[in-house]
Amino acid sequence: MNIGTACTLAAIEQIPSAFFIAPVAGVLALIFAWLFYGSLMKNSEGDEAMIRVATAVREGAYAYLARQRNVVVIVFVLLIALLIVMAMTGMQQQLTPLGVAVAGLFSGLCGFFGMKTATNASARTAAAARESLNSGLQVAFRAGAVMGLCVTGFALIDISVWFLVLFLTMGISEPVGLVLLTTITLSFAMGASLQALFARVGGGIYTKAADVGADLVGKVEAGIPEDDARNPATIADNVGDNVGDVAGMGADLYESYYGSILAAMALAAAAAMRLDLELAQALALVVAAPAVAGLGILCSIISIYTVRAREEAGFAELLKSLHFGVYASSALILLGSLGVLYWLLGSIEQINVFGVWGAIVSGLVAGLVIAHGTEFYTSYEHGPTQRIAKQAETGPATVIIAGIAEGMISTWIPLLTVVVAIMLAFTLAGGGSEFLLGVYGVGIAAVGMLATLGITLATDAYGPIADNAGGNAEMTHQPPHVRERTDMLDSLGNTTAATGKGFAIGSAALTALALLAAYVITVQASLTSQAEAMPERAPVVVVTNDGNSEGSYVGHGMFKLVDPGTQKIDTGLLLSIRDRAIIENAIATGEADLTLEQHGDKRFYDAELTIEGETYDFNVVPASSADITQLLGFYNVSIMNPRVLCGLFIGVMLVMVFCAMTMNAVGRAANSMMLECRRQFGIMKQGFKAAGMSDEQIADPQQWPDTTEVDGKQYPDYASCVTISTGGALKEMIVPSLLAVVVPIVAGLILGVPGTMGLLAGTLVCGFAVAIFMANAGGAWDNAKKYIETGELGGKGSENHKATVVGDTVGDPFKDTSGPSLNILIKLVSIVSVVFAGVIVRFAPEITAFIGIG
Repeated sequence: MNIGTACTLAAIEQIPSAFFIAPVAGVLALIFAWLFYGSLMKNSEGDEAMIRVATAVREGAYAYLARQRNVVVIVFVLLIALLIVMAMTGMQQQLTPLGVAVAGLFSGLCGFFGMKTATNASARTAAAARESLNSGLQVAFRAGAVMGLCVTGFALIDISVWFLVLFLTMGISEPVGLVLLTTITLSFAMGASLQALFARVGGGIYTKAADVGADLVGKVEAGIPEDDARNPATIADNVGDNVGDVAGMGADLYESYYGSILAAMALAAAAAMRLDLELAQALALVVAAPAVAGLGILCSIISIYTVRAREEAGFAELLKSLHFGVYASSALILLGSLGVLYWLLGSIEQINVFGVWGAIVSGLVAGLVIAHGTEFYTSYEHGPTQRIAKQAETGPATVIIAGIAEGMISTWIPLLTVVVAIMLAFTLAGGGSEFLLGVYGVGIAAVGMLATLGITLATDAYGPIADNAGGNAEMTHQPPHVRERTDMLDSLGNTTAATGKGFAIGSAALTALALLAAYVITVQASLTSQAEAMPERAPVVVVTNDGNSEGSYVGHGMFKLVDPGTQKIDTGLLLSIRDRAIIENAIATGEADLTLEQHGDKRFYDAELTIEGETYDFNVVPASSADITQLLGFYNVSIMNPRVLCGLFIGVMLVMVFCAMTMNAVGRAANSMMLECRRQFGIMKQGFKAAGMSDEQIADPQQWPDTTEVDGKQYPDYASCVTISTGGALKEMIVPSLLAVVVPIVAGLILGVPGTMGLLAGTLVCGFAVAIFMANAGGAWDNAKKYIETGELGGKGSENHKATVVGDTVGDPFKDTSGPSLNILIKLVSIVSVVFAGVIVRFAPEITAFIGIG
């Protein structure tokens, strides 16, 4: 055995055994995803007509993703080029460009594999529903599980491999090395977040442009169902379900899962350093998050097999079946995580194992509570959605009013739940004794909420698969009992999709709070790493217990400090907000000489200056050993700082502008779709008349044939509608997505670290509430329509039904474009701030001073 191999084995032996649960579970997730996919493909896709429809949807989805990929690749190339420049100038770590690219690739792959499975599953679900309700449920749910397992598997493999590679190559011998390692890997999440936002916004615009056109022109104007073969927008609508609700959601939740684990690991490393833990103890704390996530995959795989339904099952029983799978995985992870934590952290005196476990429990329970709250306000089994449907008796205006009201009031459950979860996680994990330990508790609570993502995402992805199955059954004129079964599965899918969005948005709130603390840690690391390159403006004498050294004042309340023993260079931070301007001016102009003297055995310095007969006492703390409170004090991050308040307002503005841009994008694309549908319906009527149909027959859409030929061309022309949705989505997705990258950078450069902290807080609080409101209002409008379609209040085709169709078209971009995109926006803004923290630290002080707000 050579020396290199021996060193590698010795380094691997330092890593706690529990860590390897993560990569093993990640590999198992991909194996079971492949097995479920193979099992799916063995099912029949149905008759020739069903195969023809499924092929058209599949080809349209692949064509859109191929064109979207071309746009996203260009953006990623430009971003990575910028990151390479930053790495070359010392403002970013060398591996960040590669890590960002890999995370973006995996995020896109998760969406692609999920969509590939879904487009192969829809016709197979409809065909299975001909046999039995349970068969249809099994096919759709197992297909959804493929995406759930791909997301969790790829994320954990990515995290595990990077952790092992960096740990083995960095030669880490103390906890401070783990802080650097985890802040490097945290920056990789930007790739996943950016890819997810493009996928979510682009897919959301695509699907809702088609859906609105199919609904308003098909159902309301022409009087035919949206999934009817005679509706020109129907293929585009079905394609949209896959590229938006499947591919978009896959990339979205990959980003949530990936980011929550990395944030928890970064906070664990920072907390370990503050607690002065040994390397082995610090490693145990850092790997707890991926170990728990790995255990969650195993629990999800087991629970997937518990989901089944009786043939005579009603809606409530079907929902109970899916709930049982989620509850089973939740119970397993609660028991298993306690064992894993005790295994890892049981010997660390400073850590309360049951407290950290309590934080995980609080996150998991919060996810279930949010899911139930979402179900209550969006399922037509409950009062809120039924009240919206009742308002249809007085027209679409009152339906819209009721939907907005129910959506707004529905926010109280997730908001209060997140408040309770945050306080419990913070307190139970030990926030009362060490602030960073409490914030770590919030981070691992987010991991707990998403630990069972393998099955919760399966219940979400199941929804659009069932919806497409219903569309296939309608277009191919399957027997009524098949459509009844697919309708029931589709209605269930609407509720489970809304529940999935609740999980995603709830986890975004917890993860974003963890990222807020991670941003401060990254700023701290940037201050330390950039110390050597800082300019020297005035000499300072530094007196330490190990001897004296020379330092210098570099401006903006910062000093360059040299440790006399190790010769390491660090940045000193002046902790005096009230008198800082006077002190800085005196030092910079040479009016007073400064000596920094180490305070006992503490890692900060006492200083005293006499200026014009008045004495000023203050402290200087090295950035590398400052705690969060000291860092926030140095930057004056308080509600009374105008820069913080300005950042808060910009964060709120960003949420509102982003929503407006994505809603308008859907409106413009839907307008083009509706005009095309009207044009085609006009041509089709001419064709019917030429074929000998009477005016009375043409006036009854139910007597229209499925196709007609006019001037040698077949109508309806599905391809033209697919082209409109594709072009509209690709054109409209770029500006809103780039807004999330540009705004935090520009705001950070102008307002500095305080303004960035305000921006992150404003985006988090406003974005979370608006996302819940939009997702729940949209889901309730959709299910109010479906409630009437069950035969209530006049049933399909009635005036009440038409009124709820209008409400549903308003809710479509709410629940499938703007609302779910906000949870990505919240985290992307945080991750962009983390990645560009070095740029802000270096240049913002000069810019703010130049414009007079420093």
